[in-house]
Amino acid sequence: MDTTAPAYGLRRDEGTPIWFLGLPTRVLATAAQTGGGFGLVEHVMPPGAASPWHVHHMEDEAFYVVEGALTFRCGDQELRAGPGTFVYGPREIPHGFRVEGSQAARLLLLCTPGGFEQFIIDLSEPTPPTGPPDLEQMLTLARHYHCDILGPWPG
Repeated sequence: MDTTAPAYGLRRDEGTPIWFLGLPTRVLATAAQTGGGFGLVEHVMPPGAASPWHVHHMEDEAFYVVEGALTFRCGDQELRAGPGTFVYGPREIPHGFRVEGSQAARLLLLCTPGGFEQFIIDLSEPTPPTGPPDLEQMLTLARHYHCDILGPWPG
């Protein structure tokens, strides 16, 4: 980790929005901007949206619910989460989440060390997609970033 990274900030109206798996997403900080320390991403997800069931081999993942309601599953543990909830998903433990209720959710995703945010960037599009994600591309990129997609969210 590079401890000489310069100070960095991003205001709410700054940054380039992208579409990750069809979801409006903002990459707030990358490993390059944090000296390798972490990557920080904001997702806005509609009701019913769910991550795939997956496991990271290189980084821990932490989540902070800003708006909405989600259910997280990490290994055998399940947690219902509303605004202000923090959830930690350690590497090597399968995990995922789903948006509950009738309102959209806004979620901050922190990966440590940084680097996995590049997977999100690489799989994203600059405008809303017109079709479903390319599953083969997602699986190939996930392997490249030391992450296994195990299937759909098991909830």
